[in-house]
Amino acid sequence: MTDDTLTPRLRLSRPVAADLDEVFAIQSDPRVWTHYPSLRHTDPETTIRMMERWERSWSDAGLGSWVARLRDTGEVVGNGGCTLLGGAVWNIGYRIAGDHHGQGLATELAQAGVERARAIAPDRPVIAYLVEHNHASAHVAGKLGLDLVHRAPDAGNPDPGVVRLVYADRPLTPDQLAAALA
Repeated sequence: MTDDTLTPRLRLSRPVAADLDEVFAIQSDPRVWTHYPSLRHTDPETTIRMMERWERSWSDAGLGSWVARLRDTGEVVGNGGCTLLGGAVWNIGYRIAGDHHGQGLATELAQAGVERARAIAPDRPVIAYLVEHNHASAHVAGKLGLDLVHRAPDAGNPDPGVVRLVYADRPLTPDQLAAALA
């Protein structure tokens, strides 16, 4: 497949409809949503809508989330990459299967996304949009060289005490920050 990207341990592929069951299995696993349990997928329709957003990013910007497979076995172990937000910023995101947490796969996947985003549109900022208590994602953002540029209450979160963080590879304009928070 021409959209495949290889990292040392992963084969990253543009999602196709046949990936739905494996992506849903990851998205519905409570272990991958400990930082934001209300976003856990409880039905495949939620996953289908998410995959449709990924496809729009692929179509509009030439990049979106990949399905991540182990190169040696082909096992689907996650999804992620950079998707376009508001036409203004690349949002790096990922979800790694619970059985594969703590192995550095999120960083490997995220780094590939950042590299591809910078190759496609180097003038577009790369951001990481996360909640403050998601320490693992904040750690990955730091490994990617992103700096904290925004910290505020997470509007719309069912838990009013949650704080939203935005990390970025450069200072953001007000319009870019608005796109990140939309």
